[in-house]
Formats: sequence, structure tokens, C-alpha cells
Amino acid sequence: MNLIQGGVCAAKGFKANGIHCGIRRNHSKKDLALIVSDVPATAAAVYTTNLVKGAPLLVTKKNIANGTAQAVICNSGNANTCNANGIQIAEDMCALVAKTLQVSPDDVVVASTGVIGQPLDITPIAGGMDELSAGLSYEGSNAAAQAIMTTDTVSKEIAVEFTAGGKTCRMGGIAKGSGMIHPNMATMLVFITTDAAISPAMLQKALSTDIASTFNMLSIDGDTSTNDMVTVLANGMAGNHEITCDGEDFRVFMQALNTITVSLCRMIAGDGEGATKLLECITSGADDVETARICAKSVICSSLLKAAMFGADANWGRVLCAIGYSGAHVDVSKIGVSFRSAKGEIPVCENGAGVSFSEEKAKEILLEKEIEILVSLGDGPYSASAWGCDLTYDYVKINGDYRT
Repeated sequence: MNLIQGGVCAAKGFKANGIHCGIRRNHSKKDLALIVSDVPATAAAVYTTNLVKGAPLLVTKKNIANGTAQAVICNSGNANTCNANGIQIAEDMCALVAKTLQVSPDDVVVASTGVIGQPLDITPIAGGMDELSAGLSYEGSNAAAQAIMTTDTVSKEIAVEFTAGGKTCRMGGIAKGSGMIHPNMATMLVFITTDAAISPAMLQKALSTDIASTFNMLSIDGDTSTNDMVTVLANGMAGNHEITCDGEDFRVFMQALNTITVSLCRMIAGDGEGATKLLECITSGADDVETARICAKSVICSSLLKAAMFGADANWGRVLCAIGYSGAHVDVSKIGVSFRSAKGEIPVCENGAGVSFSEEKAKEILLEKEIEILVSLGDGPYSASAWGCDLTYDYVKINGDYRT
């Protein structure tokens, strides 16, 4: 397994582009992205559990019910959610792609991100289609990654190369996400492509299995978005024998997918709105995996813990507090807590009680940009990781006038 360049275009047969078409008022920001496979691809997706769902999700779910797609179109600046004509607009976006690329509108994944409850005008999207399609390139991943950003400060791309069935395969992805991130299925918008051949059932199995330990373990602010979606397109152009069942090839495929998703989780968490630090809570010693996950995510979601990390305050009691109200069944008297970063590691709690430690050393550790919160729950065999960020003054500033 090797990390490579190329993002969502690393896999054979995928082109992408991103432009400013006029949805966003800032002309320097791209707002329309397109990803296209040279051939029809196997498709799988997961969607937000929020009862309020963006119209694009409903249209996408219908379009890929047959397990096939060939293109992805996504706009930023407007979520196309809670709009009376939202379904029509999403279908119109698919129709524009179909007409431009000469594909079926039912083979288009459509996504939107931005302000909720604001009407989306199809006019700028229609006006930008010629430029968008003309600029499609096998090196266009970054343009697409930029076009799906909202409050993100950096674009997010990753790609890997692996071997399946004796063939070299590639997988890559792009993501957007900075705020309104507390998914229970996926996170924000994530588009993954691969040239590996895999059946629709196994692709869906791979994605649904993976998100339980990756995107579902990510939280920035506790808000589950209306537009969260992760999609994977697999066009089979690597030439490997199609993966149709469990086995070594499927294991390697899952490993590649997990490498992509964990990397994107870390990128999203580190780019949380107003964030200055990437936080990772690693729980170990749990009696079952669900307990490990519940505890790790509860710690990451704690506003008090997040604020303490912003201030480089080793307030370990907030870790135990978050575990205590998580609903997980743990023996508090066995819990141990340490903080770790590039500056070292310091134990702050053993057997559910505080231990003497240097506040100066702890502060030095917590002033780093990436911090690990290590939690030992006991002697069990299970562990889990969750990702998030610190809570800063700028988070309130960003969200105080997000719409206006």
C-alpha cells in the first residue's frame, strides 16, 4: 500500500474539474465541481441520519439504486435543503450533466453544500456547464476539491495504490468539511473513486463497514448535517478480477478504503471551524468495540474538553466526566488517562484518580498542533479512535454570521 498523488483522479479513467459559476458571491472561490468516469462505474453511498435531508441526497439515492453511476456534480454555497423546488433543481443538475456528457441522468450523483433554506437558482449552474466540462482533466482533482469547500481553509485530497488480483489498483478521494460535523453514517461530502473492479454488493459492504470506525467517529461541533454523504465509484479499469466475495482481495480493498477514510477524517478534524488543534482520542482495554467507540467519541464531543485543549489545560477530569455520561458500561476505578503529542507523553490519571504530574510539561505537550488523548478502560481487547478539534473563539465568530 503506497500513498500517491492525484486525489480523486488517481484511479485510471477519472477526470475532474471545478469552477466558479456564480452561486457564491466571492468570484475567487470555486463553487461547482464535476467528477466523471470514462466508463459506467459501480456505485455505493451512505447518507445522513438527520430526518431533514437535502434534496440532492434523495435524488442520488434514487439514481444509484441500481448500483451504477458515471458522474458526480456538486455545488457549494447553497445546500439545496428545505426548498419547495429542491428535488426539481437537483434533477435539473443531473439533466445538465447528462446532456453535456451524453450519459443517462440516472447515472449522476448530485450533491450540494452551503446555506440551508436558501433557494438555489439553476441559472449559474447551467451557464457554467460548458466551461466545467471543457476543463475536465485527469489532473483535475484539486480544482474539484476546491469547488466543494465552504468554510474549509484547505482542500482535502488523498490517494493510494494497492494490488488486487495481481493488478495494480488505485483509489483516491476528496472531501469537504469544517463545521456542522457530527455524523452518524458518513460526514459532510466525501467522494471516493477507484479503478478496482468490485460488485455493487461488496462495494456497499466495504463502505458501510468502514464508516463505523472512521466517519462515524468524527465530530467537530455536535451538529449532524442535513447533506452528509459519502459516495464511492469503482469503474473496474484496473483490470482485476471482480471482487464478489470476502477474501484476500476484499481485505486489501478494505485496507485501501480505510487508509483513504482515516486520512480524510484527520484532515477534516484538523480543519474544524476556528480550530487550532487536531484531537484524537484513543481508547483501549474495552470489553467490546461498541464501548470503546462510545467512550472515545464522547470525549471528542465534550465542549469542556475541547475548550481545555484550546487553552492547553491538562484538565483530565473532563475526560472522565465525558466517559461517565457517555452511557457506556465501564469500571471507573480502572480508567487511566494520558496526553501525548510530538513533545512527549504524560500520565495524568490512573485507576480513576489523579496522579502527580508537571503542569509545565503537560502544557508543553498540549501546545502542539496534534494531540492524542489516551484512555485505558481496563483489561479488555478492544480499542477505538475518534477525531475532533479544539473549541475556539473563532468558531462562534464563523457561525455567528454564516448565513449573512
